[in-house]
Amino acid sequence: MTSIDTRFRDASLPIDRRVEILLGQLTLVEKAGLFFQTMMLPGPDGTLSPGNPAFGLPSTEEYVHVRAMNHFNLLGAAPEAGELARWHNRLQEYAASTRLGIPVTLSTDPRHTYADNPGAALASGSFSAWPEPLGLAALRDEALVERFGDIARQEYTAVGIRLALHPQVDLATEPRWSRQVQTFGEDVELAGRLGAAYIRGFQGAVLGRDSVAAMVKHFPGGGPQLDGEDPHFAHGREQVYPGGQFELHLQPFEAAFAAGVSQVMPYYGMPVGIGLEEVGFSFSKEVVTGLLRERFGFDGIVCTDWGLITDSHILGDPFPARAWGVEHLTPSERMAKLLDAGVDQFGGEACPELLVELVTSGEVAEERLDVSARRLLREKFVLGLFDRPYVDVERARQVVGAPEFRAAGAAAQRASLTLLVNATAADGAPTLPFAAGLKLYLEGVDADVAAAYGTVVADPAEADLAVLRLQAPWEERPTAFENFFHSGSLDFPPEVVARVLEVAAEVPTVLDVFCDRPAILTPFVDAVAALIVNFGASDDALLDVLTGAAEPQGRLPIDLPRSMAAVAANRPDVPFDTADPLFRFGDGLRYRP
Repeated sequence: MTSIDTRFRDASLPIDRRVEILLGQLTLVEKAGLFFQTMMLPGPDGTLSPGNPAFGLPSTEEYVHVRAMNHFNLLGAAPEAGELARWHNRLQEYAASTRLGIPVTLSTDPRHTYADNPGAALASGSFSAWPEPLGLAALRDEALVERFGDIARQEYTAVGIRLALHPQVDLATEPRWSRQVQTFGEDVELAGRLGAAYIRGFQGAVLGRDSVAAMVKHFPGGGPQLDGEDPHFAHGREQVYPGGQFELHLQPFEAAFAAGVSQVMPYYGMPVGIGLEEVGFSFSKEVVTGLLRERFGFDGIVCTDWGLITDSHILGDPFPARAWGVEHLTPSERMAKLLDAGVDQFGGEACPELLVELVTSGEVAEERLDVSARRLLREKFVLGLFDRPYVDVERARQVVGAPEFRAAGAAAQRASLTLLVNATAADGAPTLPFAAGLKLYLEGVDADVAAAYGTVVADPAEADLAVLRLQAPWEERPTAFENFFHSGSLDFPPEVVARVLEVAAEVPTVLDVFCDRPAILTPFVDAVAALIVNFGASDDALLDVLTGAAEPQGRLPIDLPRSMAAVAANRPDVPFDTADPLFRFGDGLRYRP
């Protein structure tokens, strides 16, 4: 066997030279392995994973040594920080035992909020807990968003996560769409400004050894979904532009490019009726090469959204490839079309043998692989993974969820609460803030937490004030995975409306609604004493604001529609297009002028 030229490990050499030295030694199998980024779970107690049948994940040995893969997406709730750091180090040690010892790049979906969706975002666990991006948008504060990004960067790097599969700068122009809670809202200027600040927080001024690379998504804008359905699923594959606003959805991405974002993820969606090839965006050469590469000059990594090539099973249910518009193609043909479009990496896939076959059969030139392999290797060198692949386990425990980080997240939660109604009582005083020590009736609030703010009672008739917490409504769907993506009507079920009105007729009632989508609050607005919406906030944060220990500072980052009729008439690509909204973008009351 030819001896290995180890000069690619020489940190004194220019990065481009190191890339070429390493690239020149890669076998076809090793090149192919670079093109795949898929999910991986830690094993118990920080061990390497034996695999996970529920998500169809093979063992670490199969991934790293057999398939030569070295990009992985951390799936599921993260274990304790020290355990996660130990697992990361073991994974890097295992990668170092391969022929060339190429280190792993570990990525993650957002994991600093309350959402828990294995296909989009994960609950914070050991990490500091913040509002969702929609809640950050309610605060309009670039400096705060950049500060969040920097804190998340410190927590991620402490455990070895070096790629953020975010931010999401799509415009929330279709009220029913399930993904808008991870956006910065409906306003194009705000989304671009805050998205750029987010990227600066994660990457710094220039991507480097202390950075977390950011992958902005979902190019060229994932908001205009037909009927608000999500393109993870076949019935949501179409993106439509009845208002002719395709160009508007590109503007937040221009801000991300100006901020130096390292990676881009095109969306699953298939544009209909606008002159582009009617295929999922990653399959479109017009979009990836013509628009992203040539018009915007982006030369970073383009990674597809997850699962465009092969069918799978998730949580026991069949889950077909999201090959919208090219369902008739074989997996190999889909892969070839993606490469021709200009992508560099296949998200959520682990089939390098198909790529090897495409090259050996002559259908794809090996030189095409080299183009993307250079980008993928270069980022590993820029992030310092070849020079510092391991993390300090004890430092991980100190950094992740550090008290000052948790305090900053809690302060942002409190501030992002958005007060929409604060009725005046008979004595002329506003309902909020309420005095400590009142008798409180609760639904959806932890009684142990509320006991620090008042006396909890079991019957509304015994209470001075009721505090109810709801989540924006959504419709049950047939598969377990789809029910993580809240879709369908924004009307509350009749029994929920009846219950809120029953309590509100008995006692002055504060209603708080988690608006992961813009719930229709019309039935409640004249019945409750106070109405608040949140975008990710703990019971403590809510009660601090209700009692005046903190001021609600949020302003709506979206319109809240008055009716489902207005939603149905909304043009999915046009911001602020629901007729006569109940509450408008920018609404939000204060306790003090």
